[in-house]
Amino acid sequence: MITYVDTSSLDGNRRLVDSMFRDRAAQFRGRLGWPVQVDADGREIDQYDPLDPVYVIWVNEDGLHGGSMRIMPTTGRTMAAEHFATICGGPVRDARIWESTRFAIAPGAPRGVASALMMAGQVFGIRRGMTGCLGVYDMPMERVYRRLGCAPAPLGRTGDGRGAIGAGMWSVSMTNVEALSRRSGIPADAVIGWHDACYDDVPAVVRAA
Repeated sequence: MITYVDTSSLDGNRRLVDSMFRDRAAQFRGRLGWPVQVDADGREIDQYDPLDPVYVIWVNEDGLHGGSMRIMPTTGRTMAAEHFATICGGPVRDARIWESTRFAIAPGAPRGVASALMMAGQVFGIRRGMTGCLGVYDMPMERVYRRLGCAPAPLGRTGDGRGAIGAGMWSVSMTNVEALSRRSGIPADAVIGWHDACYDDVPAVVRAA
């Protein structure tokens, strides 16, 4: 299942979130070799984690992290604006566009977790009237996004070979949710239900979108 964790629910989900940070360390430093900082408890936590992001997390049956992504509004500090503005065509500052970073899948995660996370991010945006989601990614991920049925519109890229990095903008729509649902076999209604179980204060006009 999917859950959403932010500052207000962080303390009640500490075990889950700590397992997410450890899986992030395993993916970004261990498997990909990124020069990220890992603390003494084996957790990868960067300068954006204290800025009240929303974590979209797949929760395994044992209550631990199976996959996640971090989303935050572009009206505040973002990784794209501070480190990748050139390939994004300049800093993006728009209340209707959020940034997605730290997309991570745990070792041994169930099939369909990546699709479920992307669907959950889309539902989060639809419920709030968002129009786009900005992301920076390793170029090989473009093929993964196309295979999942929800590829971004490319904004720019830098680097060559395995070190190439791209930036892209995802539209936010039920069309994307339905495409991801068809490819993954995960019912859209299930993902919408997981979202609405976490939030009861989304405006009614947006909830009906």
